[in-house]
Amino acid sequence: QKMPPSLPATINIREPRWDQSTFQGRAKHFFMVTDPRNLLLSGATLEEARRVVEDYRAGTVHPGLTEDQLWRAKYIYDSAFHPDTGEKMILVGRMSAQVPMNMTITGCMLTFYRTTPAVLFWQWVNQSFNAIVNYTNRSGDAPITPSQLGTAYVSATTGAVVTALGLKSLTKHLPAIIGRYVPFAAVAAANCINIPLMRQRELKLGIPVTDENGNRLGESTAAAQKAIFQVVVSRIGMAAPAMAIPPVIMNMLEKRAFLKRYPYLNAPLQVSLVGLCLVFATPLCCALFPQKSSMPVSSLEPEVQDQIRKKDPWLETVYFNKGL
Repeated sequence: QKMPPSLPATINIREPRWDQSTFQGRAKHFFMVTDPRNLLLSGATLEEARRVVEDYRAGTVHPGLTEDQLWRAKYIYDSAFHPDTGEKMILVGRMSAQVPMNMTITGCMLTFYRTTPAVLFWQWVNQSFNAIVNYTNRSGDAPITPSQLGTAYVSATTGAVVTALGLKSLTKHLPAIIGRYVPFAAVAAANCINIPLMRQRELKLGIPVTDENGNRLGESTAAAQKAIFQVVVSRIGMAAPAMAIPPVIMNMLEKRAFLKRYPYLNAPLQVSLVGLCLVFATPLCCALFPQKSSMPVSSLEPEVQDQIRKKDPWLETVYFNKGL
């Protein structure tokens, strides 16, 4: 039997498999990154994927390895190991945990929104989860200190709770459907607080900007502002369908005899509806903006423009990693 031809050692597995300049390419990439099935993989499978990827990067191609198997190993590796430190990430902080964790937390926020203790508890749980995700996916270039993490966590939790309780009291005399949207407003407010605080070092000192080939040209706070704005929009977009569609459906179902007869099905139904929305909303909203974002040199701070002009007078566009 003929052996399959050996795989060339020239495939760039540091970049995603699909064209990231198109929304479709980015969506395919993030459907792989956020696939919840990766959470069920054994430690042995993760270590095997790590071995295949690290060996391939070092120039060693395993006999019989196909291109599909290589890309599968790359996405398994990326789902569990930190891109900068190479450490295995906390299970609930991985991108593949986003859908199951968020569907449970969001479903409960939407179900138990009527009492103040429930609002306080579920907003606290949500922000605790966000803090774990932000810490787990921190940048190796700009590590988060415990004090920054604590400040962002306390500020976002306070912002979410104050927004939720304030809106809850304002919507008391309005139709019930309006009250159901209070958790979404609180989550949106918390994202606007949490992400900029978590990345405050980038806003003060800037993030690395590069040319098309990845050559570092300097650090820009203007690029940091654009990156953080895009991440905030993506995160709010992720939450929107899951927190906007189920309340309408649940409001209709609660008026029917079925849910009045079986009220204990309220929470499981809500969680399932949220999960269905998140399976699509999470990767599609991650794909709204390219991971490797760009901006014109003329939009950078004057001193960074001068720095770049000295290196390359004709350069018009710089690139940066926006984060997740």
